[in-house]
Amino acid sequence: MALDHPRLSMRSFSRFAVASVLAWAFVGGAFALAQGGPPPVTVSPPLKKSVVEWDEYTGQFTAVDSVEIRARVSGYLTEIHFQDGQFVKQGDLLLVIDPRPFEIARDSAQAQLAQAQAKLELANRQLQRTTQLRQSDFAPASTFDERQQAMRDAAAGIDASKAALRSAELDLEFSHITAPLTGRVGRHEVSIGNLVTGGAGGGTTLLTTIVSLDPIHFIFDMSEADFLSYQRAVASGKLGSTRDGKLPAEVRLTDEKTWTRRGVLDFVDNQIDRSAGTIRARALFPNPDNFVTPGQFGRLRLPGSEPYEALLVPDAAIVTDQSRKIVMVVKDDGTVEARVVRPGPIIDGLRVVRDGLKAEDRIVIDGLMRARAGAKVTPQPGKIEPDPQAS
Repeated sequence: MALDHPRLSMRSFSRFAVASVLAWAFVGGAFALAQGGPPPVTVSPPLKKSVVEWDEYTGQFTAVDSVEIRARVSGYLTEIHFQDGQFVKQGDLLLVIDPRPFEIARDSAQAQLAQAQAKLELANRQLQRTTQLRQSDFAPASTFDERQQAMRDAAAGIDASKAALRSAELDLEFSHITAPLTGRVGRHEVSIGNLVTGGAGGGTTLLTTIVSLDPIHFIFDMSEADFLSYQRAVASGKLGSTRDGKLPAEVRLTDEKTWTRRGVLDFVDNQIDRSAGTIRARALFPNPDNFVTPGQFGRLRLPGSEPYEALLVPDAAIVTDQSRKIVMVVKDDGTVEARVVRPGPIIDGLRVVRDGLKAEDRIVIDGLMRARAGAKVTPQPGKIEPDPQAS
């Protein structure tokens, strides 16, 4: 019943709080006495380094060129000259459609051309004789006109025969399908012996696909706010234009820790997606070893600022006090001071401090539990080291 009384409860709590404070003071004094003085802490000045702030985005790699291999002529597939997934070069022979019908059509077109040439020779000789007779007035004008018309018909017949021959030769060439670009070929969609439907319209047979690998594109979406900040930075001259293909970009795969792949931002879309509030952008990266495959996901970063001198501290050295961020600074006399700072992004595993610190300040980087504002400590020198793989 006594424990339920509010006055007794408050008194018990007050006694407990006073006892806790005395106990902690006793422990701290005992620790300081055991150490022979103020508790030791490790201190170091903030790391001063030229940095660039980066904006990161998630996106997907896509091929610069992608081609669906379809037949231009119809026929039976007789040969396949690639292994599924093989790397091919432009001009390599991939597939062969039975060329015999097209060889016959070519030979027939050549014979028709020879006939047309013979007709033209005859028409020319007849026109020459008629011209001579016409000069002597031994041939009527109508016959002369007929011979001229026959010569023109024979000449047009040669042009038609040449066109038919070129068409037959083109069909024969189309029966041997070659790679239109250098890249990796997919699996064959049709086996040998199947009838392939060709042509220039729809309904043609898909034979395989080829995608280019070097260079390779990276597609991502940036928010309207990020895009606007880039526009402001470009307008003020702090960054290069996002549309002139000179803004540097870096990308890494999902299992990579460092940004070793470097390229440029080469395209930004012409309008913002109203439903998502984002705008699509694209970067171009070299891929000389063909390691990156179209369709893979990755992480891209773009410079969000120009290079500037920044002060960096370990993120663990920053203490949160309600809405404030604080670091413990040790003065020359060993007194600890709580310094309010304004942190920025993490670069090379360290936190950028935008405001609140000086380059000569000694901050506590180890032993924060022993550092209290206004208390004395024994500073021991330490060093802040960047970690590029932690970014």
